[in-house]
Amino acid sequence: MNAQIPRYHGWSLFGLLSLLVLSMTALILAFNPDLIEATRTAIRATARTSFALFLAAFTASAFAVLVPSPLSKTLVRERRFIGLAFAFSHLVHAALIYTYGQLNPEFWPGRTTVGNIPGSIGYLFIILMTLTSFKTTTRLIGRKAWKALHVSGMWVLAAVFTYSNFKRIPLSAWYVLPFGIMFSAIVVRVIGKLAQKAKRVAADRKLTQ
Repeated sequence: MNAQIPRYHGWSLFGLLSLLVLSMTALILAFNPDLIEATRTAIRATARTSFALFLAAFTASAFAVLVPSPLSKTLVRERRFIGLAFAFSHLVHAALIYTYGQLNPEFWPGRTTVGNIPGSIGYLFIILMTLTSFKTTTRLIGRKAWKALHVSGMWVLAAVFTYSNFKRIPLSAWYVLPFGIMFSAIVVRVIGKLAQKAKRVAADRKLTQ
């Protein structure tokens, strides 16, 4: 029996997720009379959509191994498009940050070069991973280089999200929640990789018996 294909998959899923991000952003900007405050709110909102989409892509393979189900299999199958939707959400996030800097001249002078490093590295990997998420560019750089880039990129982004939430805990105890979620996701991914490796070892042993 063939598995039922979800209504939204592939590029249609990417389109839906991107549309939701844009709609949310537009509503926030439209219904807040203070444009500066509205932009700040939209920045926080897109940070959360990016976080949620990243978590889905980051933990997909681990959940497929640890908790096999139609949902986890769908996440693995659609991981590429979820990742692209994450990149789009963070593009909107970056555009909002730039806009906020234009509206509030005190914003950029208040930032430090050191403080911008984690985010800049994160965006660099997002750009590289996005550009290499297509068959043509994957073939161009080779499968081995592609895997190295995307695996390292996911871990770099996980580190950036972890650090970004951790450093804000003194500002608001609320950030303990996303920090804890990100830390838990890292644990889940590590356990998933170990379980996957154990399954491969067990399968190899059966073949040699």
